Amino acid sequence: MARVLISMPERFLDEIDSVASTENRTRSELIREALRTYMYRSQLRNGKKASSNAEILDALLG
Repeated sequence: MARVLISMPERFLDEIDSVASTENRTRSELIREALRTYMYRSQLRNGKKASSNAEILDALLG
């Protein structure tokens, strides 16, 4: 598995560690899940935008 180095404020890292500890997970697991969720939601938003744009274009050309 590849490793990635990121920078963040200590306070934010403390919050991440607290959540990870509460959920009995590692910091890496929590961050991976957060990124997966972000990417999934982003794909949904982009899909909705594309669908909306297609409907508008269809109405204009229709």
